[in-house]
Amino acid sequence: MVTGHKPPTTYEELMRIIHDRYDQMSGSYQKIAVYITQNPNDVAIVSVHVAGEKCGVHASGCVRFAQSLGYRGFRELQAVFRRRLSTGVQRVEDEPDGGEEHGEMRFLRELILRDISSLKELLINVSEEQVAEAVDLMETADTIYLIGQLRSAPVTELLRYTLTMLGKRTVLLDAAGGLATHMARAIRPHDLLFVVSFRFYANEIVNIVGETASRDIPWWPSATVRYRPWQSMRAYSLPCRSMNTRSPVRWPRPCVWRRP
Repeated sequence: MVTGHKPPTTYEELMRIIHDRYDQMSGSYQKIAVYITQNPNDVAIVSVHVAGEKCGVHASGCVRFAQSLGYRGFRELQAVFRRRLSTGVQRVEDEPDGGEEHGEMRFLRELILRDISSLKELLINVSEEQVAEAVDLMETADTIYLIGQLRSAPVTELLRYTLTMLGKRTVLLDAAGGLATHMARAIRPHDLLFVVSFRFYANEIVNIVGETASRDIPWWPSATVRYRPWQSMRAYSLPCRSMNTRSPVRWPRPCVWRRP
């Protein structure tokens, strides 16, 4: 039930109230308090059900915790963390670029600002339906095959780690030994090929995608496509920016290729 007092409107005020009331909170409320104070960025983006799992309580407990602070529900409490996150990003964007300053810090600032811009464009241009489509492809696949070479390799390594920890059967098409092409031929129709590529594209990846797509196997391209090897394979794209250029590039959306 919502209390009669006015809920805190700023992150600092919310932290102060939680600190002041912590000793009087129930055990479950203390778990929630510890989680949200130690993971403010996560709180800004996760659902109430995920937050409950992280805290070790039921989602309804998170809702009641928010209501005990004067909010109508968890979303209102979450809005405080989202404002904090967006304010922090805006502060970085609004800071002067250093004028005549040169060196490593200026380079780092440019990389960060470009990535911020890229993420904002992603939020604007990716629809809920496209995200659901991508999730469905990954969830229904028996095995997810990952491929990425050159600059893309670290991305696929991270994806392999994440998917493996989630219990998903995952195979990395490693370029070592020249076996990636041969391994890709073992991909079956109920599997998924997840492609990560920046330009300039590795020829082996383009060839593997073409051969896999020709067998009507679902695949998900995540790649800049200023040069478009995917066009003949019907990859649809979303606007984004690469980390090392100021000009727009395109990122293919999740898709399943089918022969015309």
